Amino acid sequence: MSSLDWIVLSLTLIFVVAYGIYRSRETQTMDSFLLAGQSLPWYHVTLSLMATQASAITFLSAPGQAYTDGMRFVQFYFGLPLAMVVLCITFVPKFGQLKIFTAYEFLERRFDLRTRALTSFLFLLQRGLSTGLSIYAPSLILSAILGWDITWTNIISGGIVMLYTIAGGSRAVSHTHLQQMGIITVGMVVAGVMVVKFLPDEVSFGDALHVAGKMGKINLIDFTFDLNNRYNVWSGLIGGFFLQLSYFGTDQSQVGRFLTGSSQGQSKLGLAMNGLLKIPMQFMILLVGVLVFAFYQFTNPPLFFNETAVQQVRKTQYANQYKTLEDKHDAIQAAKRPHVLELTRALKKDDEPAIEQSRTALAKIESQVQDVRKQAGAVLSKANGAEINDVNYIFLRFVIDYLPVGMVGLLIAVILLASMGSVASAYNSLASCSIVDIYKRMVHKDDDSINYLAASRWATFFWGIFCIGVAQYASRLGSMIEAVNILGSLFYGVILGIFLVAFYFPKIGSRAVFFASILGEIFVVLSYWLDLTAFLWLNLIGCVLVIVFAGIIEKILPQPQTKTL
Repeated sequence: MSSLDWIVLSLTLIFVVAYGIYRSRETQTMDSFLLAGQSLPWYHVTLSLMATQASAITFLSAPGQAYTDGMRFVQFYFGLPLAMVVLCITFVPKFGQLKIFTAYEFLERRFDLRTRALTSFLFLLQRGLSTGLSIYAPSLILSAILGWDITWTNIISGGIVMLYTIAGGSRAVSHTHLQQMGIITVGMVVAGVMVVKFLPDEVSFGDALHVAGKMGKINLIDFTFDLNNRYNVWSGLIGGFFLQLSYFGTDQSQVGRFLTGSSQGQSKLGLAMNGLLKIPMQFMILLVGVLVFAFYQFTNPPLFFNETAVQQVRKTQYANQYKTLEDKHDAIQAAKRPHVLELTRALKKDDEPAIEQSRTALAKIESQVQDVRKQAGAVLSKANGAEINDVNYIFLRFVIDYLPVGMVGLLIAVILLASMGSVASAYNSLASCSIVDIYKRMVHKDDDSINYLAASRWATFFWGIFCIGVAQYASRLGSMIEAVNILGSLFYGVILGIFLVAFYFPKIGSRAVFFASILGEIFVVLSYWLDLTAFLWLNLIGCVLVIVFAGIIEKILPQPQTKTL
């Protein structure tokens, strides 16, 4: 990077972190540290919810996902608005009425301590692991740009966030989210504009979209009902609904965001606006990836986008083999370009026979490209001793190779800020559950507020170290945006099932729901392990299994008394 890029990057990060700490400088209590004193307006809640969900994984991996698989991933979010409606009607009033710190406090009042502890444990495990992925994402940036060892980049990425979260708590997290989302929005709009600007003079924005569409990348809607298809309307509306309902309604990293609202009305409005804005936001991010794909139809793309891995293979005995594949790839791309230009001209003339002819030719050539890339991946895997996946590097490589001086620093700041937003919320929520659900409830029940505040900071430090440790293994998981959602789907359905039993099945007691949850989690993990269905459906399966098992167990082993709220 140039000196100007470093200046832009450094000033942006310093401004956001300093502003967050400055706005949270008043005397801290456990309430202000964990919930920001429940004093924030709806727009803070909205942006904080969006910043928590939109991690660096979103801005690194989603464009790469669109580049390789098209825009069908946007269907993943189709259930989100429906989930926000249910949350506003059911979850927010109940949580607000009980004046709770964590969502899992509610479960003890409805069931018992062991159900609360089990659910909190499932959350801590899932959120701790997925936060490691969120830390690893920006580490890719520093590693690719500076050539630093990934271990140190993980420590730096996770450590900076840990410092300001320990210092300012939830108030610092919420105030930094406000600035982060503003900068992120500007940065991604700039990236999209720059991609279009780099297209050949005779190719317009519309031409680029038409070319990408004919090559299968504008695959927004798929009404095919297929349980093994990861992304279609039905998996998004049904599986996505249960995933989003569980994520926003039972995951403390999100519950902690809307509990900071100054009133139930502000929390509800914040959730509603999140439901309205998230799909357009994700659409725009995926669109950037499709535009990058269109750009590389007119410009020779790298054989492999992970430049660090490529440089490593050049130093091994496989260097000549990889160079041969690069030459073959360049030759295929050179042969491909005239067909892309012909497709563009045919689209402008609306010449259907010519369009179909170019499309068929491009499909054959694209198959050759993918075959060479597969061979290159195998060579890189042998050279580097691990499975290689470059989906997460596609957008980053474009930014580094083509954006002008200053813009590179801004886009990298965007990705780092996205990581900081989601990781900070995760640290705060992990600390909340550790202190409120475990330490305060089971270890030190009657300590004073100052000691609980100190314990909250120590818990933040512990989870920071844990998540940084998990980040060291994240490179083995392929597309991170899929990996983090698969990980969530293994737990969210079961957790949601526990809450739905608590809300809507007053006759089911604690013993039934506790054992139903364990059985449900076993079935979900086995379903994933045996690859019985696409991962989004695991959310529905886990939720339904908990409800059904709990009902059966309650019939067989009824409890004489149950709690209701």
